[in-house]
Amino acid sequence: MLRGLIMDYGGVLTDGPRVVDVVRRARAAGCPTALVSDAHAVPDACAALFDVLVLGPVLGVRKPDPEVFRRTAGLLGLDPAECVVVDDLPGNVRGARAAGAVVVRHVDPAVTVSEIEALLDLPGP
Repeated sequence: MLRGLIMDYGGVLTDGPRVVDVVRRARAAGCPTALVSDAHAVPDACAALFDVLVLGPVLGVRKPDPEVFRRTAGLLGLDPAECVVVDDLPGNVRGARAAGAVVVRHVDPAVTVSEIEALLDLPGP
């Protein structure tokens, strides 16, 4: 059962309000949320959407290393197989998949939102 949402920042959350809103809806539905980014900082409004922030090399490993996704899932109290990871870069998608997560490769906001809704069984907006 998929219960957690792990999102990338640049290229994903920066791609419009629909993507940001699905994070809010997932969290409101009780899904633990995490932001994983190679950035060293993100806007406060973005950070506030998440239960856990993993920025830069804070875990001692960085994307696309599968260990980043394993450790982030652990911070959410979940196994990677219980998490949906959303990223736009193929290498990061492969890393998340190697960690055992279910992956959504972000290309189009509408498709990404639909996939997250289906995977996490979220009601529409």
